Formats: sequence, structure tokens, C-alpha cells
Amino acid sequence: MSISWNPWHGCRKVSEGCRHCYVYRQDAQHGKDSSAVVRTAAFDLPVRRSRDGRFKIPGGERVYLCFTSDFLVAEADAWRREAWEMIRIRHDLRFFFITKRIDRLKEVLPPDWGAGWENVTVGCTVENQQMADYRLPLLLEVPLRHKLIVCAPLLGPIDLSPYLRPDIEEVSAGGESGSEARPCDFDWVLALRRQCVEADIPFCYHQTGARLVKDGRLYRIGRAWQHAQARKAGIDYKMKR
Repeated sequence: MSISWNPWHGCRKVSEGCRHCYVYRQDAQHGKDSSAVVRTAAFDLPVRRSRDGRFKIPGGERVYLCFTSDFLVAEADAWRREAWEMIRIRHDLRFFFITKRIDRLKEVLPPDWGAGWENVTVGCTVENQQMADYRLPLLLEVPLRHKLIVCAPLLGPIDLSPYLRPDIEEVSAGGESGSEARPCDFDWVLALRRQCVEADIPFCYHQTGARLVKDGRLYRIGRAWQHAQARKAGIDYKMKR
């Protein structure tokens, strides 16, 4: 079982991968301004208790954090210290967030972070070679117990080989969703997989995107099928070591 925790909502676009952000699409349907970062009613979700005093979220659950924002967005700086404290208190939960702002992580870590908290996993998002070359050296140097590379939305071929070190626990790849999605070429995905196999790093193809190019042909794939079709490709890789 997994839990979604969005202590704040909204984000600012910072790179090409943000152009067709799904949060902006969803908010637009309700007339909301996605660039306005606001604290949500679910802010204290991890530490809420039932009448008997037990936490409402039982230990051992995986918590997907800030998937309608970015945990490191500057507009949430005033609230993040309290969020870190809740993550510290719930050391029995496994928190996971992805970010396009890995360049901010060091400056907003709690003082007792050390080499990283065991219950926190961070995925650094890269959409093209430019962002890979900027963000991934920062990911490699930041103190984290668990770090992933998320190539999504994949907008072009990426050479990850300089960054595939043993402390990278997984590389995940996926295309862009939505009616304005840019095409994702399956050859780019296979190239990432080959790099992971050579470095013996786990690889996951998590979604096709809405427009998949395979063998020179463009396929339009409905949102409901994008994850299933990626799994059907059968190209995930589990490391040998």
C-alpha cells in the first residue's frame, strides 16, 4: 500500500520538462493558479492520530510526497522545517519525492541529516541531456541514503553513463502525458536501459507517454494505458549484483 502526502500544492516551472505539467493541466480545469504555492489541509497527515492514540497511517507504508508540487520549491521554505520534523517523527514510514530542484537540497536539509535519513528516498528528474549534466552531478554529491534518477518526461536521448554509480538505486524512464505531449522515442528508452545494464543499475520503464515513436511510427496511447503498455514492453532490469 502507498499513501500520497501533499503538504503544499502548486509550483513554478523551471525547465523544459515543466512545459506541459500535469498539475497545471488539472488545476486549469478548476480555474486554479498552479504557480501559487499554498499550504494544504493535509499538511500534518503523517502525524494524525486516531481516537485510540495510534497514528492513522500505520508503520511500514510508502509515502509519495509532494506529487502536486516540488518538496524543494522556494515558496515552501517557511513550512519545510515542520515537514522535516514530521518525517523524522515517522521514521517508520518510507518517504519518496522527486524534484527538479536538487540544487536546493543541501541548503534546506535539517541540521542532523548527516549522511541522510534512512526513511527518505529522492528521485532527481532529468528530461534531456542539458538537465542531466546540470542536475546529476549535484545528486551524486548530496548526502542521501537512497537516490534515484527519473528520466521523465523523456524529451530526447540522454547519456547517463557518467552518472551511473553504485549509489544510484534505480533509473526510471517515461514519456510525457496530456493532449499536448511531445513524442518519446522508444529508442531513447532502450538506450537508457542498455546503459543501466552495462552499469548493473536497475531500470524501470514506468510509462509510455501519450505519443510513443517506435520503429519510426507514432502511436497515440490513452492515459489509462500508458503504464500498462510500458510494463507490457517487458524491458525492466533488475541488477545482477
